[in-house]
Amino acid sequence: MIKGIFIDMWQNCPKDKVYILDGGLASELEQDGFSLLHDPLWSARMLHENPDAIVRVHDRYLTNGAEIIITASYQASIPGFQKHLGVSCEESKILLKSSVELARKAIQQHSDKTKDSKEIFIAGSVGSYGAALADGSEYTGDYCNEITHEDLIKWHHPRIECLIDAGVDLLAFETIPSVKEGEALMKLLKDFPNAKAWLSFSCQSMHQTSHKENIATSALTCLKMAPPGQLLAIGVNCCPPEFSKSLLKDISTISDGFPLIVYPNSGEKWDNREGWSGDKVKPNSYYIESWMKSGAKIIGGCCRTTPNDIFDIYKYFNPEK
Repeated sequence: MIKGIFIDMWQNCPKDKVYILDGGLASELEQDGFSLLHDPLWSARMLHENPDAIVRVHDRYLTNGAEIIITASYQASIPGFQKHLGVSCEESKILLKSSVELARKAIQQHSDKTKDSKEIFIAGSVGSYGAALADGSEYTGDYCNEITHEDLIKWHHPRIECLIDAGVDLLAFETIPSVKEGEALMKLLKDFPNAKAWLSFSCQSMHQTSHKENIATSALTCLKMAPPGQLLAIGVNCCPPEFSKSLLKDISTISDGFPLIVYPNSGEKWDNREGWSGDKVKPNSYYIESWMKSGAKIIGGCCRTTPNDIFDIYKYFNPEK
C-alpha cells in the first residue's frame, strides 16, 4: 500500500517548496565499474547481479540532498527478466519489488548514519515501453505508431502492480515519448485508485515530445484524462536541459498552476550503438529560477547527471550549507 505521508506533505507544503529529486543511476553504476551500455536490461540487471551497488548509488544521492529517490526499475519488466535472466514470472516479480526494498534500505542506512529525521520518498520508476526494447526508441516513440493503448496497458500493468505491492510512495511514469503512451498510463492509473504518480515526457526539441507532438497539447490531454487526485505533477525528463525552459513554459500555459516536474539529462547525445557523446552543457542548477517561474515543484536530474549536480540544486535552496 502506498503511504499517504507524501501526499499529505505535498498537499500541505508551503507554496514555494520544491522537492529535490535524485540524478542518473546507470551512469553512476558505470562510474563504479559496471558495464551496462549494451545490456538489454541496463541498470535493472543490477537488481539481480549486484543489488548492493544500487544501494550505494542511492546513498550518494541522499548524502547530496535528494528528497525523492527513483527505484532501479526503469528498464525492468517481467518479460525482460524472463528473457534475459532465465527466471520465472514469480522470480521476475520479486526482482521488480526488490527495487523498492533497495531504495528503502538506502534510506534507512542514510538515516542511521546521519541521524537525520527528514522524510525521504521513493518513486517507483515506470519507464516507457520503448525503454524495455533497448533500442533507443524511448527517444523517438516510433513504436507508438503500431502498438495500441490496450497493448500498452497490458504491458505496464504488472510492473505497476509490483511496485505498488512493494510500497512505493508514488509512481514515476517517466521518459514517455508520446501522448499515446501517456494516455494509456492515465487510463491504467484508474485501476489503482490509491496510487499517486507523476508523468514526464521525453523531448528532443524545444516544443515537442520525442514523438514530435506539441508538448503543451500532449500535457493537456493527459491532465484531462488523469483520474482526479491521482496525478501529482506533469513535466519533462531526459531532455537536454537547454530545452527544458521552453518546454516547461509551454506546459505552464495550459496547466493552470498544476505542479510541474523537470529532471533533464546532462545535455549529451544518446546513440544506441555508441552510448552518450558530446559535451555537457550548463548544469541543471543554472535553470532552477526559470523552472520555478513555470511552476516546477520537483527538480532533479536524469542520465549522466551526478550526485554533485544534485548537491548544486540542494545548495540553491540551502545556501547556508
